[in-house]
Amino acid sequence: MPGTSLVHRTPLWLKLVGVLCVGILPWVTSAGWPLAVVTIALVGVVLVARLPARRLARSMRGLLPVLVVLLAFQWWAHDLAYAVRVVLGIVNAFVAAGILTATTPVSDLLDGVVRAARPLGRVIDPEVVALTLGIVVRSVPWVAGSFASVRESARARGLDRDPRAVVVPSVVHVVSFARATGEALAARGLTDPAGDDEAPGRHTAPTGSP
Repeated sequence: MPGTSLVHRTPLWLKLVGVLCVGILPWVTSAGWPLAVVTIALVGVVLVARLPARRLARSMRGLLPVLVVLLAFQWWAHDLAYAVRVVLGIVNAFVAAGILTATTPVSDLLDGVVRAARPLGRVIDPEVVALTLGIVVRSVPWVAGSFASVRESARARGLDRDPRAVVVPSVVHVVSFARATGEALAARGLTDPAGDDEAPGRHTAPTGSP
């Protein structure tokens, strides 16, 4: 059943180490075959986790134009072998991160971030870091869904080829969402209150003045 595979049950720290190793590998090897082996291994992990291949292919389709341009540029600047290594490194990191997020509950990810940030508690607030990541995780699908909704609406009116009919409403929705999120955080006292006492244009009269 989905959610009960070996990959889903793997501890979070081990998944994070795996993603880190996949990301570092292109920097420590000058050969292409280790990256190809990692690609095959990641495909095996996807199969073991029983992740929907269609969803992965759809996410990769959005990345494909960037990969093609990057492959052509690196081929022109260096050589084909180097270009293939760069593209494989990006694809592997993308797939590994996708496996991590698809097989780990968001709450577990945020808890893991809080635990990892606690040694840096004097520099950053772990709870604020987790809150920030939670907002990002919530915002990305919302923005994507809003964009898709606006695009469908524009298509129904025959305006899907007009960038303004898609971009302008999407920007308005995103700005509205950002303001609503900021107001919700302020209402819970999660924003910096320092500026409240010294708001622009507000001056405190000196003691004893008439």
